[in-house]
Amino acid sequence: MYAIADIKRWRDFKFGMFIHYGLYSLLGEGEWVMFNKPMDKDEYALLTQRFTAERFDGPALAKLAKEAGMRYMVLTTRHHDGFCLFDSKCSIDDYTVMRTPAKRDLVREYADACRTEGLGVGFYYSPMDWRCEGFFFPQMYHRSALRMRAQCHGQVRELMENYGKIDVLWYDGGEDYWLAHGKHLNNGSEENFRQNPLIPGFWGEEELNDMARTLQPGIVINNRLGARKCGDYDTPERVIGAFNTHRPWETCDALAESWGWQPNTQLRSLQNVVHLLTDVITGDGNLLLNVSPMPDGSIEPAHAQRLREVGAWLEKYGEAVYGTRGGPVKNDWTVGGAVWKENAVYFHIKSPECTAVRLPLPGKEAFGGDVLCLTGEKAPAWRYEGGMLKITLPQNRNEIETIVKITLPERVDTIFEGFDPESFDAYCK
Repeated sequence: MYAIADIKRWRDFKFGMFIHYGLYSLLGEGEWVMFNKPMDKDEYALLTQRFTAERFDGPALAKLAKEAGMRYMVLTTRHHDGFCLFDSKCSIDDYTVMRTPAKRDLVREYADACRTEGLGVGFYYSPMDWRCEGFFFPQMYHRSALRMRAQCHGQVRELMENYGKIDVLWYDGGEDYWLAHGKHLNNGSEENFRQNPLIPGFWGEEELNDMARTLQPGIVINNRLGARKCGDYDTPERVIGAFNTHRPWETCDALAESWGWQPNTQLRSLQNVVHLLTDVITGDGNLLLNVSPMPDGSIEPAHAQRLREVGAWLEKYGEAVYGTRGGPVKNDWTVGGAVWKENAVYFHIKSPECTAVRLPLPGKEAFGGDVLCLTGEKAPAWRYEGGMLKITLPQNRNEIETIVKITLPERVDTIFEGFDPESFDAYCK
């Protein structure tokens, strides 16, 4: 399905910036405002007359992502409302940023800026379109549904052909069971629509993904299209993915409370973001953290400052984050967990109640390595007996979390070959 080197590069990124920006940003009621309010599509379309994006700054956003320690970005090129932030010739009724006072292809500016900063370029794209009767009633308004489908295929081609090297294609709302918003129209029985979609294969996911891979060799594609079987990785939303070292995954969550900008929303603390990242990477996933530009396209100063604080933390401790894999033991969200790369294991310990950690070393009679705290504490005491390395953590601990680095004499994957992480989760005592 994909080249190993490409998905490895994506997994090595670990931390990325999600950006939700569009017409909905002008209203400050979230990206689903058109559907939730609800609003007549023609009334909603009047927002194009005051979409100026005068402070949307692709280079500044990319620089902020880099300052935050992020390695890739994903921008909403088009959300469920059908409005495009790019110059699309396939858009129904020419519903694009080029027909607004902004008159700028924001996607192009963003993509160029990502590459300038050395960041992976990701495009979010929603195939559905709330303006089309055929989305809600695809059998009754079949021509409308087919027109919407053709728009999707044409726009994905435009995004893959016209914007240089693209690293990530991030679909949303393209799962089979989403068609007709079935989960809303069947007495809330989402599971029934998951198992019995109205028109299986409606979007033609294999054709779309084959096209994307042909035009963008090595691109990594998520699983939110069709039957969720064609993607390279899973995308748990606002929940931390379960420990899984076999199937690539990415948790998407938000720095504030909403995806699309809303005023006066609660901002995550530095510790909260670090702990979220810890829970994700120790489970062997990536974290895609959303920021919400304000109506003019700029980022709230407090949000930008928080991201820079995260970047300062990663500047100190990034060796225990980037390029790592979850394990070799199963994580515990109440305590922390471990990651590894090459011949080093890093324990990220969140809980001050955890006073010691244990690491089994299968088949090893002696330790022959080194133990230290990356986060500034004095070197911890340790002993090795019965194939178990036991480390006593210092009493004065880092206020964010303690990171213990264990250097082993061989590569971690060699030592733990055949070891089942699920068999050992009592690493904290």
